[in-house]
Amino acid sequence: MPVLQPVLLTFSIGWDTRKAAQEDDISHSIDYATLTSRLEKKLHRDDPYDTLDEVASAVCQVVVEDYSGTFDNFELQIVQPKASLFCEKFSLSYRSSLDHGQWKMGAVRHTIHDLVCPIVIGILPHERQARQETKTTITIETNDLAQSELAGKIAVKHIFESIYHSEHLTLEALASYIAKYVLSVVSNGTSPAKVSVSTSKPHALSNAASAEVVIHREASDYQEQEPNAIPKQSDSSSSAIPAATVGSTHTAVIALGTNLGDRFHNIEYAVRLLEIPGEILHEIHPEEDSSSMTLKVIDTSFLYETEPMYVTDQPKFINGACVVETNLSPLTLLRLVKATESIVGRVPSIRNGPRVVDLDIIFYDTLIYDTRPTRKRQNLDDLEGQLLIPHPRITERLFVLRPLNDMIPEFVHPALKKPVRTLLQKLANQPNADKMRKTIPFPLLPLTSSDTSPYPSIPPVPRTAAHWTFTSSPPSPPKDFRTQIMATLNTTPDSFSDGSTHNTLSTGLEYVRDAVSAGASIIDIGGYSTRPGAEFVSVEEETDRVVPYVKAIRTGKAQGVVSKDVLISVDTFRPEVAEAAVAAGANCINDVYAFTGKDSFDLGHGDEESEVMQKMKKIARRYATPVVLMHSRGDAGKHKDYSAYNYAGTEDAVIEGIRSELGAKVSRIVRGGGAVRRWSIIIDPGFGFSKTVEGNLQILRNADRVTADQVIGKGETRQQNPLTRFPQLIGVSRKSFLGSILAQDEGGRETAAKERDCATAAAVSCAVQQGAVAVRVHNVEGLRDVVKVADALWRT
Repeated sequence: MPVLQPVLLTFSIGWDTRKAAQEDDISHSIDYATLTSRLEKKLHRDDPYDTLDEVASAVCQVVVEDYSGTFDNFELQIVQPKASLFCEKFSLSYRSSLDHGQWKMGAVRHTIHDLVCPIVIGILPHERQARQETKTTITIETNDLAQSELAGKIAVKHIFESIYHSEHLTLEALASYIAKYVLSVVSNGTSPAKVSVSTSKPHALSNAASAEVVIHREASDYQEQEPNAIPKQSDSSSSAIPAATVGSTHTAVIALGTNLGDRFHNIEYAVRLLEIPGEILHEIHPEEDSSSMTLKVIDTSFLYETEPMYVTDQPKFINGACVVETNLSPLTLLRLVKATESIVGRVPSIRNGPRVVDLDIIFYDTLIYDTRPTRKRQNLDDLEGQLLIPHPRITERLFVLRPLNDMIPEFVHPALKKPVRTLLQKLANQPNADKMRKTIPFPLLPLTSSDTSPYPSIPPVPRTAAHWTFTSSPPSPPKDFRTQIMATLNTTPDSFSDGSTHNTLSTGLEYVRDAVSAGASIIDIGGYSTRPGAEFVSVEEETDRVVPYVKAIRTGKAQGVVSKDVLISVDTFRPEVAEAAVAAGANCINDVYAFTGKDSFDLGHGDEESEVMQKMKKIARRYATPVVLMHSRGDAGKHKDYSAYNYAGTEDAVIEGIRSELGAKVSRIVRGGGAVRRWSIIIDPGFGFSKTVEGNLQILRNADRVTADQVIGKGETRQQNPLTRFPQLIGVSRKSFLGSILAQDEGGRETAAKERDCATAAAVSCAVQQGAVAVRVHNVEGLRDVVKVADALWRT
């Protein structure tokens, strides 16, 4: 329950007292009792006031409504004593005057009085042996009350942390540091702010009350002090991180790295821990109020397997990055990062040596921040316990820049004034540039009793069953990896290719044994045919068609050469079926409608986050499963017109359609709160789904352009291709467009689906040449050799 707190209001009115004095008549004065009564009545409410600004606004309303014709100027001061554990009191003051019928406000000042903080400061050796008390008063001045909301919501504990971790020789340097920090989080690029800082050492002098320094600063005072200038707000763009504004969330970028233990488990666990800052930091400081702390991961990069840098005699790393929105200050975020490293299991090692997990704050809005004393900023030798933003070694680290480029390629480095994309291009010829490999981890499922979480708010993180490693263009075609084969197990009676062939448990498991023996990397199990005109199947029936096969494989009933740990994908667009299959042991979700549901295109809901998408995202996040997202337009036999994309060229229209339509869905899935990790996404261009024969051929010939790093769209819709560099699964096996080609011209023949394996072989070879990470086939044994030869042709 809210607790009543004392607040002292001083209301000073500009009034001509001469007539009241001459006539000694109170009617010529202000009715203080009525004014006080009206203020009390206005200020009384059941809901608590969040800030002193709200109290001030209520006072303003009384003046505007009741006294605009009575007096024409006033001053207000509001003091909240004992408002914080860190300082003596807060105060807010301002002046207001009536100008041409409008009340205009000026000189709005928020003051934090007597913030007491023990720090290491002083030029004498004995002064630097222990912390000594400092006392600081900070006044933030803005133009009007609306703009001052930024200052009013600034968290005094963030300032306390900033002072506590500082280390200066002089009060002058400390005061300037405090002013710069406050300006960096109060100035938002549009509202000018001034800061006055008075800081003192009460015990510094034996014959005086204190040694004290008072300074007055604006943001412009720091803009020429490179490399630690307060940056101007960056131009807004879809890829840019917004400038800092107090009272709203801040955007930060955190780099992720690990090379010990279950590397993918470590990364996922760390990212989940970051999203519960209150719980994590409360464990360290139970006395601290952490209930309001928030952090939300809103984007993630691909994951990369990288050669170790600096110290090369150690295992390969897995590196990535994430973008977060948080209300934590930079130093509190640093505490969270260090606590997360400790929980996941980081142990002290040599500098740049092996680690269970390593988290680095790369950017925090457009802030430039350095907690080191000035005398220690000549080099980067001793950074332990310090915070430097942007991270000082970003320009030499390919394993940081590539993940950043996945998410924020156009974000301009605050100090270097260059986009991330440009910084990455400068490292293109680095010796290890061609040795970085993207990876897709697959979780070990089902979860067991040993898979637990010590934090009730986050689910257990699965261990890793396997991972796929691959490269992406450039070079084109990608080199040095093996194409994965996904075997297709249809448990339906009406599949276009093999309906009724594998819809019993015994025949299905026999197919699994044969497929794995022939070289399949993963088994895709589907219980609902997506061919045009297929009969409706209930959720319960689809589940019954899929889950028993998953359980049979996981429990070892598919004996022979099949390992019970073989990867399994569930081919479904229904959250209920997906969750049942994953809980039973499936490692991947393959959704032909890309989390938007079967009817989304016909209903025009393709651009909205539906309930289906929310549920599917939640399942994929909970179990850390990769997801295959396919381009489709509802009924596979309809909606084949892509003329709306002819601006890209008639031959590229269908490719542009995929980039635009599937790209929009993928963006909603990988960005924002509750997003699926980018490193878990595989895209499928959707051969045979709402494409003509020629359209399918255009995609197959140019599949690498589906994920090309280029601008798409026209006019106001121009944007970077949202499918840039995503891995592709290509499924052309026995498709009807191959049958149409075989039936063309004189001598052509009609073919059943099972008769198209040779045609499939030609298409699969092209898919490998175009950079597919995996191909989905029915006849694994018949196409194994095709993939092997194609790999020899295009992957080496």
